[in-house]
Parts: sequence; structure tokens; C-alpha cells
Amino acid sequence: MDAGIVGLPNVGKSTLFNALTNAGALAANYPFATIEPNVGIVPIPDGNLARINAHIETQKVIPASMRLVDIAGLVRGASEGAGKGNAFLSNIREVDAIAQVVRCFEKAPGGEEILHVDGSVDPIRDIETINSELLLADLQTVESALSKAERAAKSREPEAVARFAVLQKIKPVLEEGKPARVIAGEIIDAEQSKAWRGLGLITAKPILYIANVDESDSNGEGELAAKVRAHAGAEGNAFVPVCAKIESELAELDPEDKAEMLADYGMDEPALNKLANEAYRLLGLQSFYTAGEKEIRAWTVRQGATAPQAAGVIHTDFERGFIRANIYGVDELDEFGSEKAIKEAGKLRVEGKDYAMQDGDVCHFLFNV
Repeated sequence: MDAGIVGLPNVGKSTLFNALTNAGALAANYPFATIEPNVGIVPIPDGNLARINAHIETQKVIPASMRLVDIAGLVRGASEGAGKGNAFLSNIREVDAIAQVVRCFEKAPGGEEILHVDGSVDPIRDIETINSELLLADLQTVESALSKAERAAKSREPEAVARFAVLQKIKPVLEEGKPARVIAGEIIDAEQSKAWRGLGLITAKPILYIANVDESDSNGEGELAAKVRAHAGAEGNAFVPVCAKIESELAELDPEDKAEMLADYGMDEPALNKLANEAYRLLGLQSFYTAGEKEIRAWTVRQGATAPQAAGVIHTDFERGFIRANIYGVDELDEFGSEKAIKEAGKLRVEGKDYAMQDGDVCHFLFNV
């Protein structure tokens, strides 16, 4: 799962990235501090791992992970190459979701002024600036591909016909100023779905809006954050309030001190937990687990994935030679205390190739290659 962290310069984007990945020194306070995208692999906080480990001894516990990409700051005109626009747009096409950081603070911690590229703090204007640039970039992609696709469609090859049909559907939507994702539900034909994915449209990706708030508004209840929350809700996208400064400090603390600091700010968990949960929900993901003496591990699959597809996440041979899966839930492990007791109680399920994985499944896959 990849999420690209984007935003205008000086909104706290790189500060947040460094806090979440504990990547070291914060970026300088000037536009384009991040020229090449920094990449961090961060673990997904998951209470189920500790629950499983309470009943099954193991050598190591491995959480699922999320790949965060800190992408160069965007400015107005990026779709035409302004600033680092071309690099920005190229990098963002490669991620699964967009985590858009929006400035919802007037002054930096300590009271010093941090200049906004547009001279004032207005989160909705910032959102519209970024989304407009992404939309214009997609429109350029579609317009440049249409004439070639039309010629190719005359061959009547299904793939070429599907690509032309998809481009025809998308163009008027983008011209109306709407993101490509609004018609995603209309792309149901197999060939058109393949063409849709192949276009790599930026506005087809889901957005998680991150309101970067100050310390006095750690839960995002202030006026600026409220505007972003309402905007995200109207779009059907996700919203998380984050104070990058608090997260930077939390990243340096041990668990006991971290819990005390969270309590001081009236927070129930660090921002990473919220980001991970919202990203999972936004992308339609869920976790399943494997557990044994060598390791207890969380794996990520899309909701609706079958047992063979889940096995394939571990190794392609497991999917190709899938026979069956022995499955139980984390709740059942808590109830009965061991895999042996689950089996003796008749609660160990034997599932075949058509089984749709459920969030929290603990699995043993049987395969033959």
C-alpha cells in the first residue's frame, strides 16, 4: 500500500513525513525542500498482533506496513511545469492513494511566522489549488491520448476499443472540473477496467485530507480544520487532523512517556494509527494473519479477496497450488486460548477457493506445487 504525501510548500508536509517515519532532521523552511521523493516504510499499528502473541509464543512479530512517499511541494501551474511540477506529477501517478496535507495553523510552534506561498492561510483555497493542478494534468493526459486511441480503435481490437471508450467517458468529466474518480463505478467492463488502470489518472485515486493543526487544536476541532473536514465529507474522502509538531515529539518517546503525552493533549492514539486506519478504509483493505513458532505476521489484502488471493500475497506459489485454508478468528483465539482448543471445539474452519477473506482471519494455507 503506497500513499503519496502531497501539499503546497510550507504546510508541514515533510515535518509530518519525518515524524511518521522517524526519518531524522526536518526539512528546511523554504519551497521545494523536498526535491526527490523520500520514501519511508512504516509499520501499521495493530492490536490483534499482541492478542495473538498472548496465546502463541513466537520468535518475532511482524506488522503490516505502509509505504509513504514524501513528494515535492506543489505550486500553482505545476500541470504546466511550474516549480517541480513535472517531477511531482510523475511521482504521484505511482501511488495508490493521495495524502494531502493542508495547513490549518496560523503560526509555527514557538510563534514564528512561516510564510504561505499565497500570502495567507486558507485551507480550502489550498485544496482547490492542488486539486485543480491534478485535474489539469489528467486532462492533458486524456487529450493527448484520445486521437491515438481513436485511430487504434478502428482496428476493432477489444483492448483498443475499450481504451478509446474510457477516454471518451473521462474527458467531459474532467472538462467540467470533476475528478475522474466520480465515474469509477461506471467502469465495470473487464477490458475497460484494464484500460482505466493503465491510464494512471491522478484524480482517480482516493484522497486522505490531513489537516496539519497547531498544538492547541490537536483533535482538529478549530475553524480551519472544520472547513477541511466538511470539504472531505462532501467529496466522500477521508479526513484526519494531525499536529506535526506533536507527532515529531511522540516519535522520540518510549511507550510510557508517549502514553502520558497523548493523555496531556487529550489524544487517544498517535496520528499514525489514524492515518493507517483511514488509509485502509479508503483503499478497501483488511488484514489477515499467519502465526507460528517462527513468526506472527500481519498481511494486507483487499476486501473481498479470496483465500487463494490471500495466499498469493505470501508467495505466488501458494496461490498457484492452493488446496485449502484452515482458518480461525482472533476473537476465537481469545475465547479458547489456543489453536488446539479451537480445533477441539470444532471452530477451526476449512475453507476452499471461493472463500472471501474476513478481517482478522488467522490462516494456515495448504498448497501443492
